This record gives sequence, C-alpha cells and structure tokens, in this order.
Amino acid sequence: MSDILHHLPEFLSNHYLLALIFVGVLAALLANEAQRFTRGYTALTPAGLTQLINRENALLIDVSNAQDFEKGHVPGAKHVAMSQFDPENKDLVKVRELPVAIVCKTGQTSAQAAQRLKKAGFAKVFWLEGGLNAWNEAQMPLAKGRG
Repeated sequence: MSDILHHLPEFLSNHYLLALIFVGVLAALLANEAQRFTRGYTALTPAGLTQLINRENALLIDVSNAQDFEKGHVPGAKHVAMSQFDPENKDLVKVRELPVAIVCKTGQTSAQAAQRLKKAGFAKVFWLEGGLNAWNEAQMPLAKGRG
C-alpha cells in the first residue's frame, strides 16, 4: 500500500488530465447523491409503484401531455397537464397527508411536479423514476384513452 502512495504523486503529475476527469466525475456523483437525499420525495421502480398503489391506495397523477396520456398510462392514473398542475388546488389539498405518486413519459417532468408537491407541504410524495418508459420496460400493463 505504501508503494502505491509513494508513486501516486508521480502518476498524478504524468496523468493530470485523467486525474482531473476523475475528480470531476467523483464530484458530480457526490453532488447527485447529495441531491437525492435532500430532494424530499422518493423515487420508485415500477414494482415499487405497484406496491404503493396496492398497499397504500396512493393517488396517481400523470403530468404527461394529453396525447401521450391517451396513447398509454398507468392504470388508475389521473391526468393533469403540467401547465395546469397546481399543488394548491382544492382537490389536491384534501389529500395532502395521503401518498401521492407522480408519473410522466420520461420522469423529468414528474420530478419537477413531485418537487412542487413537496414544497407545498405534501407529506408522502413519490416519483416513478424513468417514467412511463421504465413502466413499459418492466412490461407492466397500460391503460389507453382518457382514463
């Protein structure tokens, strides 16, 4: 071990670009993990979402655009376009203490919606990581049409 530490300065000086890339990747990884712990909502897999719906009767909101929602969505999901998504809506405020799961096509838009719910004081906010794409890859059932 001391032999490795003895040659480390020489290695770093000979391969400074490689060392800088390593430090950059390490910093990005640590920042991503820190964000994951502080974001306040929980990422779910398709199987985890199914368990949440079945065991805790979670409210499922799909914030995809209308065309994507009609092409296919998680059964039981309520469609609310992101442009109309309001965590302070009187219907949503009623379920503030219940589990709420947010879904979209890729997981990007739903992550933003989950963050807005958490900031609005919702206690149990969940997000389908990877969105409907992950749901399809897991070969989970889809509902089509307006729901």
